[in-house]
Amino acid sequence: MLEIGGLLPFTTIDYPGRLAAVLFCQGCPWRCGYCHNRHLLPTMSGTAVPWLEIMALLRSRCGLLDGVVFSGGEPTMQADLPDAIRTVKGMGFAVGLHTAGPYPARLLECLPHLDWIGMDLKAPFEEYERITGVPDSGAAARTSAELVRRSGVSHQFRTTLDPFLEEGGRIEAMQRMVEKEWGEKLVVQGCTLIS
Repeated sequence: MLEIGGLLPFTTIDYPGRLAAVLFCQGCPWRCGYCHNRHLLPTMSGTAVPWLEIMALLRSRCGLLDGVVFSGGEPTMQADLPDAIRTVKGMGFAVGLHTAGPYPARLLECLPHLDWIGMDLKAPFEEYERITGVPDSGAAARTSAELVRRSGVSHQFRTTLDPFLEEGGRIEAMQRMVEKEWGEKLVVQGCTLIS
């Protein structure tokens, strides 16, 4: 089952307009300098929250919470994510996903079962490696962003304002793409670099 590195039993900010729990999935293929969940980067933490414990918690929250958010790390890195989403959806919860889009095929498999997506855009797609540290990471993100846009699932595109984006008109280019070309809003979040 899913490797869960942490659990937030109640939040009002991680799923817009809903009271939710957050499941923090272990593992991420990217190494963004501002990541605030670095303990989730390795694929195995040794401190995973057992899935049975998560299910017991969610059963006790039926009727109290509106939704469950799969966050990370990067949830789409785990092959069991689609099954976990279907299980949680079957319990009557709305399901949200936080993703940066490194695995478009798995995202595509999840889309029919999602109610909301928060997708992080890291940089102009051709410059993703400067943020993620991974060559060609922008190609996967671009594909995922297009899947999200066309899915009909409620979503939000957002970016963390790394100092790199404030140079050379990069953040403005991202805003033009999302707001003018896509007709959507780009939510810009502050950045704290972690050394």
